[in-house]
Amino acid sequence: MTPAASTTANFAVRSAVAADTAALEELIPLSVRALQAEHYSPAQMAAALGPVFGVDRTLIGDGTYFVAEHAGVIIGCGGWSQRQAQFGGDRTRSGEDGLLDPAREAARVRAFFVHPAWARRGVGTAILRATESAIHAAGFTRIVMVATLAGEPLYARHGYIAEERYTVPLRDGLALPVVRMGKLVAVARPGVS
Repeated sequence: MTPAASTTANFAVRSAVAADTAALEELIPLSVRALQAEHYSPAQMAAALGPVFGVDRTLIGDGTYFVAEHAGVIIGCGGWSQRQAQFGGDRTRSGEDGLLDPAREAARVRAFFVHPAWARRGVGTAILRATESAIHAAGFTRIVMVATLAGEPLYARHGYIAEERYTVPLRDGLALPVVRMGKLVAVARPGVS
């Protein structure tokens, strides 16, 4: 199966479409408030919803965003970007979000969120596998991300290395601690399988 339509356990991973936007806008705050609460205050989470934690319709339009579904309900989402933006929803972004050069720049893993009832049941891992497969197919040799503190253990289990810890400024003088993580992608060579 292709990364755009794979089945794992009792959920399926597929490419996101524009019609999924409303469901994603409901899932993201639910996921953030439940799964990020151990690491961030309610005020930090509220300030980050939208500018940091939000739907980026560019990813959907580019075909680089995935959703996991169970019984027709979206239970997780995440993907990657071949564009300059490192994180965040598209509602507050201004200006051109230019394409990255796979020969010189790293693809960006972006916007992973899982429904709290499905946490630690393989949803994030399945979406990450689809994401990495698509990044590899697009010819990138390196992946980077801006991970939340809650997401860091998942990515570390899959070979991502912490490169830098810093804070993202938010409104009202708040800041969100995050970690930049990276990973090399195995490059496919013609004639070798």
